[in-house]
Amino acid sequence: MLENERYGEAMEVLRFLLKCGGQNERHYEEWNSLLEWLEAAFPEQATPRSVDFDAEPDEDDPDESEMARQMVRDKVAQDAGYADKLLASVMTGPLTEQTILALEQLAYLDRPEIDAILVEWLHDTPLHPLLQFRVLQTLRRRGMEGHVSLHRGQEAVEIEIDTVPLDPGGFPDAITRILERVADQTEVHEPTLFYFAQELWSQFIMAIYGTEDYHSMLDEEEATLDIWAAALHDIVSESLKGFRNEEEIRPLYGITDTMRFRYEGAYRSLKQFVAAGVED
Repeated sequence: MLENERYGEAMEVLRFLLKCGGQNERHYEEWNSLLEWLEAAFPEQATPRSVDFDAEPDEDDPDESEMARQMVRDKVAQDAGYADKLLASVMTGPLTEQTILALEQLAYLDRPEIDAILVEWLHDTPLHPLLQFRVLQTLRRRGMEGHVSLHRGQEAVEIEIDTVPLDPGGFPDAITRILERVADQTEVHEPTLFYFAQELWSQFIMAIYGTEDYHSMLDEEEATLDIWAAALHDIVSESLKGFRNEEEIRPLYGITDTMRFRYEGAYRSLKQFVAAGVED
């Protein structure tokens, strides 16, 4: 948030964290010091607002979509090279908030060749999995039909464009139920952990969409949901506390010895994603 100058949002998150209990006192001191510095440096953004951390963004409403489409048309009318500039910013720059904004604008450009350019880029270029997913969303918003072949990590996958979720509510019910299981165990006594679990799960699901791990969650077995929920709880707890506490976490989700192998596989997938994020 700070890197993208989202100071108001950063202050809101820090205020939320300071209300949560159960953390090391040093964390509270660091959070409070950072909050005080932000409030002093950016007083115009320091007004506390009501924040719903569980809120999910809705798909654009028709009026907003039409306004965005008209804005892009106006920019193209003013600059004939605007579409090429958007493509260049997406395809040559790092994954930033500006990249996401450029992709959103590409969704409203009336140039059919953009679909082919993005599909070829996805197929031929190793990309960050979150950027891959955002490009898939852009293709769906553009109305593309059919499937796209690409590599997600080491896996070759085929993804039907018209099934790509455009918001968190667009994912299958099983994905939400996994997070609900973590909420049942942490929301009251470890709200900080649950907040970060929500954030990690949202990013992780986008990053593995269409892979074997993703499809394994959709088998409708309760044990599968328990395994992924426990692994998510485990990895976030380890990230926050600095040590792994699986012996206490596994029983909360009914992870038996016969489920241990699958559980460790889910944990490794999450661990690799977290490690890749740190490296990036």
